[in-house]
This record gives sequence, C-alpha cells and structure tokens, in this order.
Amino acid sequence: MAKNFLLVDDSAVMRKLIRKTIGLCSIQVGEIYEASNGREGLEVVARHPVDLIFLDVNMPVMDGIEMLERVMEIPEAKDTPVLMVSPESNQSRIGRFSQKNIGYIQKPFTPEVLIRKIVEMLASAETV
Repeated sequence: MAKNFLLVDDSAVMRKLIRKTIGLCSIQVGEIYEASNGREGLEVVARHPVDLIFLDVNMPVMDGIEMLERVMEIPEAKDTPVLMVSPESNQSRIGRFSQKNIGYIQKPFTPEVLIRKIVEMLASAETV
C-alpha cells in the first residue's frame, strides 16, 4: 500500500532533500505534502491522511514542538509516526522526542541514515 508523507520544514532545500531520499526507499510512495511551518503542517494533517510526518524543530510561525503537541490532540492523527529532524544536540531536549511513534534524526544526515530511519518508523507503526 502506498505511503503518504508530510514534510514540514522552513527550508525548501531540506524538503527537497527529504523528498529525494524518500524516492530512494524501497517503499511505494503515494502523496508527499509539504509545509514551511507548523501551522501549514497542521492544515495538511487536518485535510489529508499521512503515514509519516517529517518535522523540523525550529521554524517560524509555529515550531515543530508546538505542531507535534497539537497533532497529538487530533484523534485521527495522534498515532501518526513523527520523525523530528533538527540540528538540536541538547540531550535533554532530544529526550522529549523519545516517545511512542516519535523518532529523531540530527541534521546534517546522510541519505542512508534517513532511509534506515524511514523504514524503521514505518515498520514500527505497522506493528502497533
């Protein structure tokens, strides 16, 4: 079954890199939605089902932490896997991301590392 993705990052270059990496995965890809901040991302989540959300932490308008908190309040989306993508290296802040269905990957990353994380996140979501 095709998987739908949401890329939420204020950097168009980062969204393009993630989009390209998704194409390298051995999974069937459906739709790939994009948003440049958390508010736009919430609008996408409200209109479209997604199987994995890529979420930058630091963005204008609404940051990734606030978007994540709001997504968890939406009954249809609260169990959607979220992959936090950030240059953040503060271990206590990163620890907040270690919840069910929430993964973390530090920028910069290689396509191979991102592919592994995508496959891992989707596989763990299917076993829930």
